[in-house]
Amino acid sequence: MKIVAKNVAVCVLVFFIFSMASGQKRAAIQVVKNHSGKKVDILANGKIFASFLFPDSLEKPALFDIHTAGGMVVTRGYPLKPQPGEPNDHPHHIGMWFNFENVNGLDFWNNSFAIPAEKKHAYGWIKTDRIEQATSGEKGILSYHANWVNQQNNTLLEETTRFEFSGTDHQRIIDRVTVLKADMPVVFTDAKDGLMGIRLAHALQMPTDKDQYFTDDKGNETIVKAGTDNIARGNYVSSEGKMGDSVWSTRGRWCKVYAPMGKDSVSVVIIDHPENPNYPTYWHARGYGLFAANPLGEKIFTNGQKVKNLSLKKGETVTFRYRVIIDEGMNSMPIKTINQQADQFARTR
Repeated sequence: MKIVAKNVAVCVLVFFIFSMASGQKRAAIQVVKNHSGKKVDILANGKIFASFLFPDSLEKPALFDIHTAGGMVVTRGYPLKPQPGEPNDHPHHIGMWFNFENVNGLDFWNNSFAIPAEKKHAYGWIKTDRIEQATSGEKGILSYHANWVNQQNNTLLEETTRFEFSGTDHQRIIDRVTVLKADMPVVFTDAKDGLMGIRLAHALQMPTDKDQYFTDDKGNETIVKAGTDNIARGNYVSSEGKMGDSVWSTRGRWCKVYAPMGKDSVSVVIIDHPENPNYPTYWHARGYGLFAANPLGEKIFTNGQKVKNLSLKKGETVTFRYRVIIDEGMNSMPIKTINQQADQFARTR
């Protein structure tokens, strides 16, 4: 017993010394429910990390205003909290979300307040009906149940999602596990817009030498002339070495977007999981700020050479797992470190 106790003490001491040497201290995560506002706030060491929003006014739930450890916001503010000078296109791009363009013919991805009432019948809603767990600690746990429904409120899919939030003094991590159960026979028909998406802050967009045209929810068009956007300084790199615009439509087990923000370099990484359907995922990564992993868009990404439809019988389930890392420091998150994270994530269940 004394030998075991001594060995445990040595292990704890080694872990403590390693943690101190690496300068990494685990953040204390708080998960705070706000029932009246249909909102759950996630805090790290008392500072806002992100908020899970599921009000009736939104067509889907979303993690919004995701922050770095230093407090910088890596998600676009529009349409909920518009920021000066940021693009106002694609009003359905809110924070970080999970849905798809074609489920039994219904478009869950593009649904937003901007869709005219007479066209709403062609779209789907994801309605969160309960928070199942909200636990604080070194890892904050948030799980919820939602229904994927049509305009008549008929349920196609039941969603159960579990988030794990964690962090250190310069890093934030979000692990997402989403299980979809079919309440009727369901087909995810191969489509471009899906599946796990983030709309990036202006600074993380890629610079462009072309004029940019944005239209707001009222139909007003804004033109940003080439060479006049001094804020967008981002770039993409994938696990397969693709960079910039060439990342779009390629496969990889992870993808990173990075840019100088404030005094630091900020990286946002999405890691795919080997047990996800059609691994490794295709990257729907656009220079204007859409950063998405879509394993079910094979037809568009291969120019029609392949097709990937996902069918579920009534009662069948499918599971998707993703890790998102938000890192800041003097340099962009190194590829070696991302690969280590991807290896570790691949072992999780």
